[in-house]
Amino acid sequence: MLKGIDIDNAVSIRDIQEAKAIVGKYARKTPLVQSMFLSRNIVGGDIFLKLENMQLTGSFKFRGANNKINHLTDEEKARGVIAASAGNHAQGVALTGHLMGIDTTVVMPDEAPQMKRDATRGYGAEVDIHGATFDDAHEWMYERAEKEGKTIVDPFNDKYVIAGQGTIGLEILDDLWDVDTVIIPVGGGGLISGMAVALKSFNPSIHIVGVQSENVHGMYSSYKAGHITSHHDDFTLADGTDVTTPGDITFPIVSELVDEIVLVNEEEIATAMKDLLQRTKVVAEGAGALPVAALESHKIDDRWLKGKKTVAMVSGGNVDLARVSNIIDHFFTPVKADGGIG
Repeated sequence: MLKGIDIDNAVSIRDIQEAKAIVGKYARKTPLVQSMFLSRNIVGGDIFLKLENMQLTGSFKFRGANNKINHLTDEEKARGVIAASAGNHAQGVALTGHLMGIDTTVVMPDEAPQMKRDATRGYGAEVDIHGATFDDAHEWMYERAEKEGKTIVDPFNDKYVIAGQGTIGLEILDDLWDVDTVIIPVGGGGLISGMAVALKSFNPSIHIVGVQSENVHGMYSSYKAGHITSHHDDFTLADGTDVTTPGDITFPIVSELVDEIVLVNEEEIATAMKDLLQRTKVVAEGAGALPVAALESHKIDDRWLKGKKTVAMVSGGNVDLARVSNIIDHFFTPVKADGGIG
């Protein structure tokens, strides 16, 4: 155990199994489908996509938010809940609040995509736009919670949120028990923490790879340094993972159970979004395309892929159509009738 930390005291397989029973009453079991394009043309192994873009609210985040809110006391629910999010956790909290009759408030940064703001409001939450980045919104969430007595539903650094995300690992094992490698987007670490506990509890030899953007990679920097640190250089298409500093619950789990974390650049993320749409007919937001970006850019050693069974998480599909249009324009320059470039 890393530095004497007992992972079971943070999140255990029992917590995840309990979450499966709770979340299963609300959430969808999402498809696990093989991508022949990635399997044959990119890596020479069997690549499967776990399509959490088809989850309620279009993202895996519904699972963790739902599990956390279901664990609140009646008094905590009555005070109303507050969360901070770039958009996907926001929708998970808002929809769960709507289903359970709980007042919800979500703090979102200026950089949050408009479609995620609109969707969150559509589920009935109050949306409070505050700060330039997620970390600014996260800090304001704590201030508002203290001032107004609201109950915090943290987007990643929470035992019950992590356990809820871990239910995806159990679903993968239900469908592909002999999986060799699982590739997972990383922001604050809630998704990869929960999935790592679920997967490694079943088979410690499963190779778990995290993926972050070169522009924002607090978890990667912390993983390399051996302690929590921060990193934020610039905007990233992977706005769902735009977290400067990982959590003090998620980081020890990632340090102990995740085998490697790799970085991809913005062009590689855009290419993966384009290929998922064009070749696999999957709409993925930037964060959801990170694992495919890592595969296509060969950031993961072939020994973990060739002849192996690999699952790449498509964690969400909540992307502005304007951003999709920009990516299409970037890759496909019109050709004139005379054969010249338009």
